[in-house]
Amino acid sequence: MTSVAKQTNRAAEPVRLSLSERLRLALPKRWYAHLILIVAVIIVGAPLFLAMLIATQTNEQVFTGSLLPGDQFWNHFDVVWNRRGLWRFMLNTAFLAIVIAVGKVVISLLAGLGLVYFRFPGKWLVFGFILLTLMLPGDVTFIALFRLIADIGWGNTYAALIFPAMASATSVFVFRQHFMSIPPDMSEAAQLDGANPLQFLFRILIPMSWNAIGALLVIMFLASWNSYLWPLTVIRDVERQVVQVGLAQFVAIEGEASAFGPSMMGVIIASIPPVLVFILLQEQFMSGFALTRKR
Repeated sequence: MTSVAKQTNRAAEPVRLSLSERLRLALPKRWYAHLILIVAVIIVGAPLFLAMLIATQTNEQVFTGSLLPGDQFWNHFDVVWNRRGLWRFMLNTAFLAIVIAVGKVVISLLAGLGLVYFRFPGKWLVFGFILLTLMLPGDVTFIALFRLIADIGWGNTYAALIFPAMASATSVFVFRQHFMSIPPDMSEAAQLDGANPLQFLFRILIPMSWNAIGALLVIMFLASWNSYLWPLTVIRDVERQVVQVGLAQFVAIEGEASAFGPSMMGVIIASIPPVLVFILLQEQFMSGFALTRKR
């Protein structure tokens, strides 16, 4: 009985761990990975934090390097939103970005359908030409495209921004590769059921391609939203300009040499729609890049 009692008392005593063992239990198993992620988040989030801070400060506070929020938030918001008409630039850009993104996806879907499920002479030559356009930077065709737009009388119109951006070799390549991964038995079964190519596209291909469509919509929307040089060159009327060109006008406001607060306020407001689009389509965006692995 005495030995049993001694064993019971020993079991009841708390286990004493060394300092290294306690640290090992307290820290995650891969603590270094967590540390790297925390440092990466701080590095990525620091510019956004500074932009939000500067948006509330005066120029004097910016130059002194103050890390405390200022009291100019609503004043800067009123300057960029009402007096400088940021809402008009954002409305113009939203319209253009939606039309261009949807148009690119529709045209690329039809092009991918033709390159995969249709047989015609020179199909590989056409696909090779599409791949060749991927290797050409946009600066190479900039002057030629500007001269073409001027010759057909599309200067200072939204047509000059929409129609040249409708064709996307990247989207065509993505849809072509995605359709190639779909078993050909589905196409044969649709033909036996009497479905025409458009019925096959809308009833089978599109429902199986929502992830790719969502991913491309996000990419194309962001690309259209951030366009600057081409709208600056083609559009002359300020009322028709896009948001990136409009933000460049906020550098000098009300006689100030550099109005950092309103500029940062405009940047933050202009970044909200792309963030919302990404949040709404983030599931399709993330799944769109994992299609090949899932299959």
